[in-house]
Amino acid sequence: MPPVGPERTAALRAASRAQEAATRADLERLVRIPSVSAPAFDQRHVAASAEAVAALLRDAGLPEVRVVRVTGEGATGAPAVIARRPAPAGRPTVLLYAHHDVQPPGEAAAWASPPFEPAERDGRLFGRGAADDKAGVMVHVGALRTLLPLWGPDDGVGVTVFVEGEEEIGSPTFAAFLAEHREALAADAIVVADSANWRTGVPAVTTTLRGLVDCEVRVDVLSHAVHSGVNGGPVLDALTTLCRLVATLHDEHGDVAVAGLHRGVAAELPPGTELTEEQFRADAGVLPGVRLAGTGELTSRLWTRPALSVIGLDATDVAHASNTLVPSARAKLSLRIAPGQEPPAAMAALRRHLEEHAPFGARVTVTEGEQGQAFAADTSSPAHDVARAAFAEAFGAAVVEMGMGGSIPFVADLAAVYPGAAILVTGVEDPDSRAHGADESLHLADFASACLGEVLLLDGLAATAPTTTAAPTGAAT
Repeated sequence: MPPVGPERTAALRAASRAQEAATRADLERLVRIPSVSAPAFDQRHVAASAEAVAALLRDAGLPEVRVVRVTGEGATGAPAVIARRPAPAGRPTVLLYAHHDVQPPGEAAAWASPPFEPAERDGRLFGRGAADDKAGVMVHVGALRTLLPLWGPDDGVGVTVFVEGEEEIGSPTFAAFLAEHREALAADAIVVADSANWRTGVPAVTTTLRGLVDCEVRVDVLSHAVHSGVNGGPVLDALTTLCRLVATLHDEHGDVAVAGLHRGVAAELPPGTELTEEQFRADAGVLPGVRLAGTGELTSRLWTRPALSVIGLDATDVAHASNTLVPSARAKLSLRIAPGQEPPAAMAALRRHLEEHAPFGARVTVTEGEQGQAFAADTSSPAHDVARAAFAEAFGAAVVEMGMGGSIPFVADLAAVYPGAAILVTGVEDPDSRAHGADESLHLADFASACLGEVLLLDGLAATAPTTTAAPTGAAT
């Protein structure tokens, strides 16, 4: 390889381009594996997906590849893949993260083409996991396919690839996995390829993530169902009562009304990249005439303030309804919390609000669920400088440092275990990717740019100094 400079960049660009067809073909093969990690689905597909990823990493040239599981909190985790290239002397180690499990496909009728049959339309590849996050897996594979044949034994960086198999169910054994494989996963920089870009053609690095707590709230008003005409009036049915309780969670402006939740202010975006209401409405598919909820800057409402939603409801369905007062109703609530908020405190605040606002003395039972930590990155590291330059070169546009309203709780876990590591949250999604929804898709030109960006990033990180975070060269895994 030529020395760092335009000639080297051109050579890496050409080498990355030469891998594009094979990388896309292998992505399509991964999408065809229905690796849904939710317990109701066949977990043999998740195991097959892990083996397929391991094979890809072996073929890319990594000398150490294994499929591993961990037992934590009484449950066996989904199969994950760890692959490793030890760092040359004096070079840093980079951990590359992605996940190979996917969300359930939902109703097949909502898809324009079968969810596990990849299909190209208008420059996008459609399929469950095409964006979230099998594209992330293949960005890592494609970058390594490009670089490893070009690097000699004393060139480049140490690489550890960690491809998880249970991210879409909240990474329930991640803490146990991290404890068991702490030394094997140690790194100077961590690249998490599970987020999004600012726009099609405009790269981004995610600098903040909201945390998460969720719960089920059950409302009971009667010991059994009774005639709605004979008894209606003095008694409100449980569903109406639950609706009144849920309505207390937001004020008249649509801001979350739960006392004790932290509210932050998002950093200003560079001129020319501001998020307009018009753009947000188009990206989110907000119907005409529906007003946006909340007050303050739109980016703060999305990234650094709490958001509270009803994501599930148990009640009699319309087709089977009878003229009775429903005695019990249940809802699942999802609360996204701002960076700076501790999940246990947020959960306690939500529980307190629900219990104190019980309508007409109804019996309210709160069952706590998942909790995940928010994250805020230190973007002043040399690794972030390299990343900004690499992705700007690959996309031909300046990198936007943005927040993300979603949650990736394990990122905070990684930051806690490896405090000296620079954490770079990158991704291949865009506002129209529809991750988790029907017709999930990947913009193929951006996918090629993301692969090149990671090539330039890894090659550029070879010039940065290692920290004391990474395991010593040659340490046992």
